[in-house]
Amino acid sequence: MSKRFPGRRLSVLRLTGVFVVVAGLLFSGFQGWRWFQDTTTQRPAAWMAGYVDVTATPSYAFENPAGSSGAHVVLSFVVASSEDACTPSWGTYYSLDEADVALDLDRRVARRVQQGGDVIVSFGGLLNNELATGCTDAADLRRGYESVIDRYKLNTIDLDIEGDNLADTAAGERRALAIAAIQEQRSTTEAPLAVWLTLPVLPTGLSEVGTTAVAQMLAAGVDLAGVNVMTMDYGASRDGLSMVEATEGALSGTHRQLKTLYGRQGIELGTKELWNKVGMTPMIGQNDVAGEILTLEDARALNTFALESGVGRMSMWSLNRDQTCGSNYPDVTRVSDSCSGVSQGDLKFADLLGDSFTGTPEASAGVLTTAGPTASAADLVDDPDASPYPVWSELVAYAQDTKVVWHREVYVAKYWTQGDLPDNPVLQSTETPWTLIGPVLPGETPVPLATLPPGSYPEWDGASVFTAGDRVMFDSLTFEAKWWTTGDSPQAAAVDADVSPWRQLSAEEIGALLNPPATR
Repeated sequence: MSKRFPGRRLSVLRLTGVFVVVAGLLFSGFQGWRWFQDTTTQRPAAWMAGYVDVTATPSYAFENPAGSSGAHVVLSFVVASSEDACTPSWGTYYSLDEADVALDLDRRVARRVQQGGDVIVSFGGLLNNELATGCTDAADLRRGYESVIDRYKLNTIDLDIEGDNLADTAAGERRALAIAAIQEQRSTTEAPLAVWLTLPVLPTGLSEVGTTAVAQMLAAGVDLAGVNVMTMDYGASRDGLSMVEATEGALSGTHRQLKTLYGRQGIELGTKELWNKVGMTPMIGQNDVAGEILTLEDARALNTFALESGVGRMSMWSLNRDQTCGSNYPDVTRVSDSCSGVSQGDLKFADLLGDSFTGTPEASAGVLTTAGPTASAADLVDDPDASPYPVWSELVAYAQDTKVVWHREVYVAKYWTQGDLPDNPVLQSTETPWTLIGPVLPGETPVPLATLPPGSYPEWDGASVFTAGDRVMFDSLTFEAKWWTTGDSPQAAAVDADVSPWRQLSAEEIGALLNPPATR
């Protein structure tokens, strides 16, 4: 997550690799109860805190922010000292004591808190070893974390795990156990600790190593305040998506994955509760990947999405860069650690991204994550008369783009499938043939099937012979023969479309037959 640039002594930069939540009252039963649970569960108010590169030059004066969007800050990065893997340092450049002398960091942190702001410290980043990567002694590792937490009197920490640090699963286990012990010890004091896990993300959600990192934290007993995803540097995975589209997909995918991860720990959380545990950190302006630029309009769009979805945390990389590059910076396509690379005028990305984020990081410290009520089997029963699409059946084969209802949610098939539960909990979208669209809404009724008037084609007769292209009617539906057949009921096409000699005409084909194009 950090990078050094030519001509700069010290610097850090970010490097890492839709559906909007349906609002409104959901109908009675399972959805109605989940809505009630979501709206009555106490959740911390969403907050904004931009990252500050402590070791970059020129130094950024986070202690005296120009506006309210800079009230809370995430100072980065504390990493392992190059001399001792268990000793924390600022970017390997300063020990904690040296940072106090050279950067006056202790006094500046105290000043920001004095003025009512929250200061978070981020451990990790891309370029250096996070403490747990090299420190294998459990007691020493815990002391390393605690020395930072105690020195700066932190109520919230950020674990930015990426690159080699993220790939090291043994380090992940050490990290999770150490943080769990610290959080547990502080839970009985007046200074509880909120823990955020910051991870790289794809437009589809967290990678496998990312979900592993979350699972390790939860399994160790860490009560995560949330998972903050670095919505930047997508590279080839963006595949034609805009920065906003890629980011919305990344957030929605992470939200879905958290539901599965918490569910595997026996913790069932509602939709809004889960969104409150999702954070986002875009890289403003020119990203590290050529051609990836987050514009001011993009920032406005992401703020809107975050507020509508209920995202719990907004951050950005970085406050150091939140200004237009000067005339002496000739190539704005080359990333700078002190300007955004886009023309901002009088606007600040922090103000646009953080608009209406009024909460404080400290509010989530000590807030316990608890499971909500479990839905009964009766709550999950689907009513065909109140479902816009057919209720899913394991006996039916579904073609690509077919929509079904299951447990009062609407799904669409990504490809041909049979017997795959639409709501089977998976961590990666590639593991399921179904895409969740959203809940069945109040007052919905079945979508009428497109049908032709009786007699448009002959009724199917089991004794007749049909060849490719022949069309018949069966239970008011229209089918076309794919090859020579006799005695094969078109009804079997719903069970196994590949084997059946019959193909049901699509709604588009029926519509074309009902409304043929005008001819001269």
